[in-house]
Amino acid sequence: MAMAKQQKKKISKDQWTAIAFLVPSIILILVFVYGFIGWTGWVSLSNYNTIVPDFSFAGLKNYIYLFNDFRFQADLRNTLFFTIFFIGLVIVTGLVLSILIEQKLKGESIFRNIFLFPMALSFVVTGVVWQWLLNPSTGFNKFLSVFGIEPKWYTDTNILAGFQWGSIEFGVPVAIIAVVIAAVWQMTGFSLAMYLAGLRGIPDEMREAARMDGASEFQIYRKIVLPMLMPITMSVVIIMAHISLKIFDLVYAMTGSGANFVTDVPGVYMFETTFKGNYYANGAAIAIIMLLAVAVFIVPYLWSSRKGDA
Repeated sequence: MAMAKQQKKKISKDQWTAIAFLVPSIILILVFVYGFIGWTGWVSLSNYNTIVPDFSFAGLKNYIYLFNDFRFQADLRNTLFFTIFFIGLVIVTGLVLSILIEQKLKGESIFRNIFLFPMALSFVVTGVVWQWLLNPSTGFNKFLSVFGIEPKWYTDTNILAGFQWGSIEFGVPVAIIAVVIAAVWQMTGFSLAMYLAGLRGIPDEMREAARMDGASEFQIYRKIVLPMLMPITMSVVIIMAHISLKIFDLVYAMTGSGANFVTDVPGVYMFETTFKGNYYANGAAIAIIMLLAVAVFIVPYLWSSRKGDA
């Protein structure tokens, strides 16, 4: 009996010790994450669009202004197509490269390191490098000009398959393709590592059993390997969507907002609106919209993961 009381006392002491260690982190998160999110939300509903603070309630005026604004509509268009192309190419390229590396080719470690190397760089470095490589008058275009090909890359203002939508021409901005190329070059290594780990985790016995049943290699990958890699694919989609929806440094270093805002994104618009134009309420509204866009991807994923664990 005495031993049970002593053990209960020890457990209680351990619990209080754990709580004591967690409380500072919880307080910091409440203040510097959720507190600042709440403050940003309040500012976005105010008239604070000058250097002089004005926190009087403005309702949804700032949000209505943004959704009627030519630049913000262009930002939403650019972000949509950037996200689609970026996620799709990262998944396909990473999957194909991981399948090739898994074939136990000679020099596998060299190829793996080459593909993973771009992840060691920041988006700022990537943006500067690719700005030079795709500059219409230098870099890669010097080679293409020999064949009479001189693409404008990120300076092109054309919109593919465009039609009028609101104040903008809705379609694929040609200039955003250059930004997609740079982003895919940097982040493909992440999906490669994820898929390679997934492929190495599939038992060889399953593939051998399928071969004995007469399945071809294509059928093995389509009906066994790819379905088993689906959780990894979902993880890659969520992480890449999170990156693409809040992208700022790559675009700012590589192209800026671009001519006619063809490469502009909400992150760049928010930075220039808030810290250059001193329109703090409008900048806060852009930040809240970006947060909600990320939450659309993250929250369902976390909810389904939690239900799966339960």
